[in-house]
Amino acid sequence: MITVKDKNKDRQVRHERVRKTVVGTSERPRLNVYRSLSNIYAQIIDDSKGKTLVSASTLDKEIAEMIKGKTKTEAAKIVGEVIGKRAKEKKIKEVVFDRGGYLYTCLLYTSPSPRDPKTS
Repeated sequence: MITVKDKNKDRQVRHERVRKTVVGTSERPRLNVYRSLSNIYAQIIDDSKGKTLVSASTLDKEIAEMIKGKTKTEAAKIVGEVIGKRAKEKKIKEVVFDRGGYLYTCLLYTSPSPRDPKTS
């Protein structure tokens, strides 16, 4: 019998492997990115306190209005810019990037960090 490869399960295994080394602190929190089939979510997390400091997603009302008629890549850029601005408001200058088990390409690469000169 032919078995179907579960890509999400493979991603979760990769994510667990990455999370062993990627840890957010108060000085340098973790930027986590999750993408579903139709939405992208980003949040900045302080693992030492177990708190989410900043978050943004395509489901936020302010972002949802901006992404109407845009591609997923363009929506990811907008989410990245918004989370960068929100991070600057909370005085977060550096983050550790947690790719969530996804390959570091396209949608993830377009989500900038707070240090990105475009959002400065």
